[in-house]
This record gives sequence, C-alpha cells and structure tokens, in this order.
Amino acid sequence: MARIHLTDRKLQALEPGRYQTDYWDQALAGFGVRVSPSGRKSFVVMYYAPGGKRRMTLGAYPAVSLADGRQRAKKVLYKVAAGGDPQAEKQAERKAETFAELAEEYLRLHSKAKKRSWKEDQRILERDLLPFWKGVKAHDIGRRDVIRLLDLIVQRGSPIMANRTRALISKIFNFGIGRDIVEFNPTQGVPKPGKEKRRDRVLTESEIQALWKVLEGLAPAMAGTFKMRLLTAQRGAEVLRMRWEHVDGEWWHIPAEVAKNGLAHRVPLAPQTLDLLEELRPITGTSPWVFASPRVNGARITAVQKAAERVAKQAEVDFVPHDLRRTAASLMASMGTSRLVVSKILNHVETGVTAIYDRYSYDAEKRRALVRWGERLEEILSGTGEDNVVRIA
Repeated sequence: MARIHLTDRKLQALEPGRYQTDYWDQALAGFGVRVSPSGRKSFVVMYYAPGGKRRMTLGAYPAVSLADGRQRAKKVLYKVAAGGDPQAEKQAERKAETFAELAEEYLRLHSKAKKRSWKEDQRILERDLLPFWKGVKAHDIGRRDVIRLLDLIVQRGSPIMANRTRALISKIFNFGIGRDIVEFNPTQGVPKPGKEKRRDRVLTESEIQALWKVLEGLAPAMAGTFKMRLLTAQRGAEVLRMRWEHVDGEWWHIPAEVAKNGLAHRVPLAPQTLDLLEELRPITGTSPWVFASPRVNGARITAVQKAAERVAKQAEVDFVPHDLRRTAASLMASMGTSRLVVSKILNHVETGVTAIYDRYSYDAEKRRALVRWGERLEEILSGTGEDNVVRIA
C-alpha cells in the first residue's frame, strides 16, 4: 500500500501499471487515488463501517481537482464519524440498481440517441444478457459472471457473437461509471473469447447466379435490398435508409446524416438499377422509403440478416450481405476500373487538402464504371461472363 503526500505534480506523474494501484494520501487518512491500467485516475476514500471495509469513488482526476477530492473525502469521513455509512446510503439512492435498469438507461440515453445500430444492442440484451442478469444488481456483476456468460455463447457455436456481447457489456458498464451508477467494469481483464479474422470473400459468378435465383423468390422489397447493394456497391445501412426523395433522375443522393462516414455522396444509377427502382415504385405506395416494410405502414425494412441466412441456405452459398459490396467493387476492378474510381464509388474517406474539393470531380468515371458493371452483371446472370476477380477490401 503506497503512501505519498498527494500534490498535483505527483498526481500528474503517476504512471499506470499492469494492475490498478492505490496511492494513499499522507495528509488525510483514508483519502487516495486509484490508477487503473488504462491510465484513469480516480479519487477514492476508504473507511470502516459495520460489516467491514468500505471504499467509495469520489470522481476522476483532473475533472475533479485535488482540492475538491479532499473536500469530498472529508465530507464522507465526517458522516462516518457521526455513525453513518455513506456508501450504503449512496447505493440505496441509485436509480439504476439492477442490471436491467442500467441497461435501459444505457439504451435510452446513449444507444438510441447516438447509434444507428441501437437495435442490435437491444437484440443482444434481450437474447443473452437480460435472461441472466435482469434482476441482478449491476454492482454485483463481476469478471467471473462475464466469463461464464461468454463461455455459454461460445459453447453454442457463436464465438464472434460472444465478442460482440463482451463489447456491449463493456459499453454499458463504462456508461454506468460515467454516470456514477457503478464503480467497476467487469469486462476489464477479460479477453475476447473469439478469434476474429477479416472476411475477404468475393462471390464467384456461379454463386452470384445461385443467389440471384433465390432472390427472385423473395418479397420484392426484401430482394431489392440485396440487389441494390450488388448493383451500386453501397453500404447496407445506406441502402435500407434510401428514400424516394433521394433519387433524382439517374442519381441517388446519400445525405451526410445517412452516410456511415458522415460524408454526403451521390451514386450514378445504371439502367439495371433504374429498372429495379421502377419495379419497386408501385409496391411502396405512398411510403417515403424505397424499401418499405411490407408489414408496417410508413416504416422501412430495418433487418435483413434472417433473410440473408435463408438465401445463403437455399442457394448453398457461403454468403453474408456485405459480400455484395465487396464483390461489386472487386469485379469492377477486374474489368479495369481504377482503384481510385472504385474508392470514389465506395465513398471511402479521403485525406489531403483537395479531398473536399474533388468529391464530385469523378462523376463521369463513376457513371461509366457502374454502367459497365451493370452490363457485366447481366452477362453473369445470363451465364456469358468470365470468372476473374481482383479482390478489393
């Protein structure tokens, strides 16, 4: 147990170690600072109450100054001297006492407010976290609980989903720490259970044919989401949020608030893509969405994963939806389209002073490339194409 006279200079000089370390102030007994392996420094106060030793977090340094930290510690110690137990009182006042309450607050204030993928957070919560921890107090969940839960997910054959679940648990508890609901993130020190590898799958022409054949049997709007991704090489979330007002003649304008990277983008629409839109227009009726939900009036399709799994199974093709974007880009490169033009079509982030100014300077090249790709796709579907690809990440 390290004891030092805490000063701002000494606080700033404290370096993180392999494990979290407490440094106790020589001037005020029970007051100290905890340094985590990540470098986070938090003021703490330790005291004794009926039942044993108590430890309270008083705030992170430097957001809380050394003087304020000492003052907060003195208030706690004064209550203890008067026979109180400040930590027990604090826990009793917490609104998000159970994990379910903490998770609900995370969804409402963080996930839904800041993430387009909030429904995936909700899905993981409902499937894997709430069934185990719904009524458990959040501050009672430890590393061992996290490890047991992740092991169960791995055992059912979903190691990558175990990684996603671990990441969500970490986000929820970090949110709770930031709002002074919990003091510890139980994923700290727990490694990812699944080994992730970058997928670079590019569909062959025979696989494209098999997938397209199965797509023809789906509901038009759902099938259209996959066809649009293959025809335009755009991201799935951007396709699903496509509105009729974004279509202007032979252009699809993707607003900055829709684009994943926050950069407005416009996509030339080849004849094959325009034909697809013409087929969908009467189906959507008065909906503003190109890929309107067939079940909920005025809503759009938001999830395609289950449909993708059915397509892959029926077509007997190892396939995930993002393969469509990668395949389109790779086949365009195989046809001689430069990597720069492919990058413009994919709306990759560019660097350099001129990046902002030439965002629309390749419109003609993008149009030629996508028109040629549309023609090539027709050849593939008719069985007259060649199976040569250059892989583009």
